[in-house]
Amino acid sequence: MPATPLRIEATRGDLIESVHPVSAAVVDRFGDLVAHTGDAELVTFWRSAAKPFQAMPMVADGAADRFGLGPEEVALTCASHSSEPHHVALAFRLLEKIGCSEADLACGPHPPLSPAVAEQVMREGTKLTAAWSNCSGKHAGMLALARHRGWPTAGYERAGHPVQQRLLAEISRWTGVPEAAIVCAVDGCATVCYAVPLRAMALAYARFGATREDAPTRAWAAMTTHPQLVAGHGRLCTELMAAAVGGIVAKVGAEGIYSAALREPGVGVAIKVEDGDGRSAQVALLEVLRQLDRQYAWGLPLDGLARFAAPPILNTRGQKTGILRAAGRLRFAAQGRIQSMTSSGGESVS
Repeated sequence: MPATPLRIEATRGDLIESVHPVSAAVVDRFGDLVAHTGDAELVTFWRSAAKPFQAMPMVADGAADRFGLGPEEVALTCASHSSEPHHVALAFRLLEKIGCSEADLACGPHPPLSPAVAEQVMREGTKLTAAWSNCSGKHAGMLALARHRGWPTAGYERAGHPVQQRLLAEISRWTGVPEAAIVCAVDGCATVCYAVPLRAMALAYARFGATREDAPTRAWAAMTTHPQLVAGHGRLCTELMAAAVGGIVAKVGAEGIYSAALREPGVGVAIKVEDGDGRSAQVALLEVLRQLDRQYAWGLPLDGLARFAAPPILNTRGQKTGILRAAGRLRFAAQGRIQSMTSSGGESVS
C-alpha cells in the first residue's frame, strides 16, 4: 500500500486546524533517489539554502585567502544569521577586511530572525541597517569576490553582473542543472535566487558532504565549527549542526525550504513545505531525518532536538493552544548506493 505523503498538521485543541503538504527528496551523491515524499521533481526556489554554494566561489577563486577571511567570516557568508551582536560585528569586520563599507551592501534591513533580538531592538528603538540583514554575510562575500576579481562592486547583486554569472555557474555545477534551465528571480535580499528541482538541491548537498575539494571542504568546516554563526541561538540549523559535531550541514530557506547534507551516509535532503509555511519547515526536516534514521539506523543525533519536532502553538498570552506535528511517511527506494565516506573516500564534482 503506498505511503501517505508527508504533511505537517497544525492543531487547535483536539482538532486539526490546518495542513501543510510537504515535498521532499533524499538523494545520494550518485543522483539515486533514496527516499521521497510528494513531488521530488518539484521546481521551486532554493532561497537561502543555496548560500553555501553561493559562498564557494569566494573561497575557490582566492578571495578568502587574499583578504584574510578565516572560518568565522566564511561561515557568515553561508549564513542566515539572527542579527545577534556578534553576527553584526562580524559583518562589519568582514567588510573592513575587503575594503568595503556597509554602504556597499545591496541588501536592506529587516526584523531580526531571532524573536528575542527582534523584541530587544524594538524595545530599544534600534535603527536597523543593512548589516543587520540575515543575508549581510552572503552579500559581503559577493563583494569580496568582486573586489578580488577586479569586477565592479556596483550592481554586484544583479543578474548579468560577473559575480552573478560566476555564482550561477557554481549552482549549475553542484545541482547538475544546466545554467539555461535554472529559473532566476530576485530574492528577498535583492540579489539573484534560483529555482531547480528538489532532487537537484538534494544532489548538491549530497555532493557537498562527499567531496574533498578545497573550497567546499573549507565551507563545510566553517559551518560545522561555527554553527552559531550560520543561524543563531535556539535555531535548528545551529543546534542540529552542533549536535552532529561535523557530520551534518543544515540550511534553512524562506518559504518553507530546508536542505541538509549527511556526511557519513553520504546523502542530501531537500524539503519544501508547499504552501510556504516557514514554521513547518523545521518540523518537516526533523521528521524526514527521523524516518531515515529509523529505516537505516544511521544513529543521527536527534534526541536533543525534540522541541523543534512538535513545537507548541501559543496564543498572545503565551498559553499553549495546539502543536505543529508531522504525519505521513517517506517512500523509500528499493535499492540505492548509499555508502559512507569512510568506506568510499571523497571525490570532485565535475
